[in-house]
Amino acid sequence: MLQRDYLLDIIIRFVEMLSRALRAAVLEKDGEACAEVERAVAELLELDPDTASILAPQSLVQLMALSGMGEGLAAYVGYALDRVADVYEDRGEDALAGLRRAQAEAIADQFGCDLSHVPEELDAIDRELFG
Repeated sequence: MLQRDYLLDIIIRFVEMLSRALRAAVLEKDGEACAEVERAVAELLELDPDTASILAPQSLVQLMALSGMGEGLAAYVGYALDRVADVYEDRGEDALAGLRRAQAEAIADQFGCDLSHVPEELDAIDRELFG
């Protein structure tokens, strides 16, 4: 029970940070907000943000697997990276968009996540920004 409560708290904080950053990135065209999305992902993975942002897709997946991350959390990470890739594409930052998309796809492959499935807690923000 205690572990479940801790996990829920982590997810709630991540969803709040991610929602705020995606809203700023999309609606306000705030370039720093994309970095904030990446920092939220790194924090969730308990990685240094600078390291997490440059990892090759398979390296990121290996670190996630070694940390014991389950499919549930992986779905949130995959979603976040896939959506920030959309933002980077819209900004014309194709190399960065490609890396984030490849990271998201590697996570989906490794953990059996469906990138087209939006986590329930992020459904409203996804419809608002990307629907």
